[in-house]
Amino acid sequence: MSEPWTWHGGDLSAAKRRFGSGGDPWIDLSTGINPNPWPDTERVDVDWRRLPERGAIAGLEAVAASCFGVAARHVCAVPGTEIGLRLVGALIGGEARYAAPGYRTHGEMIPAAMATGPDAIGRHGGSIILANPNNPDGRTVTPATLRDLLASRSGAGWLLVDEAFADVDPALSLAPAVGDDARLILFRSFGKFFGLAGVRLGFVLGPEPFLRDLRALLGAWPVSAAAVAIGAAAYADADWIAATRRRLPKQAAALDALLRGAGYMPVGACPLFRLVETADARALFERLARRAILTRPFADQPQWLRFGLPGDDAAFLRLKAALADG
Repeated sequence: MSEPWTWHGGDLSAAKRRFGSGGDPWIDLSTGINPNPWPDTERVDVDWRRLPERGAIAGLEAVAASCFGVAARHVCAVPGTEIGLRLVGALIGGEARYAAPGYRTHGEMIPAAMATGPDAIGRHGGSIILANPNNPDGRTVTPATLRDLLASRSGAGWLLVDEAFADVDPALSLAPAVGDDARLILFRSFGKFFGLAGVRLGFVLGPEPFLRDLRALLGAWPVSAAAVAIGAAAYADADWIAATRRRLPKQAAALDALLRGAGYMPVGACPLFRLVETADARALFERLARRAILTRPFADQPQWLRFGLPGDDAAFLRLKAALADG
């Protein structure tokens, strides 16, 4: 498959052009984004007339750092993790290995990077790039294993961990290991856990001297006034964060039961999505799309299909009916 929806999730407009937009409203399960976003964006006061001041950006970084469990001086806000990955890759360069399968940008952020299996990545020198939890298969790596990988880095090698989905389970994060003497850089995403991908906000966590070089590349106003205001308010909402961490595993368990009931075996430990492997993945994708349900197929793994979480009972019921109507 070379259609737009195999490159990245969320291309709903392309799916509508191919499969039509009449009948039921579309349910987008093609992403790993929380379908029940942080609800108070309309209450956040955004001053659209002014550029975001450095003090406000520092305030955002401080409240996010508190949520991550790291000192604020080790946190740099970026306009989305995608850009953060690419800028960090440009600063680091050199020899690198990235765990495959994984996020497409991991293979593009350092030009000389080579793919390797997740179990063999620690046997190579240079920098290591991986995600925890991983996308699209949802595998996780224990912090102890990651600390061993970090300890094995020497010379110019870094450990680069994409923690875009770590807000769901902060125990997986390597944030406590970040420091000026550690060759460790982490990437955190706002949009996935908080369900507000359009805000375009992410963070790079790392040694303070390295972040100074990153800030020089980013320039004076790296993120928008809206991102600063919404991000600061959302990260400060401890009650919503705690409730969401309790709710998402329950939603994922319901999705697991639904998929198993339809004859598919879901895999993955990230509550925001599940992956199934089946010989009829292409036919299943098209069958669901004809019922206005968009999932995520993969051009290089045609036997895979990824399901994001349905957002409510009605979406669960529509997915259940579509899976049963073979």
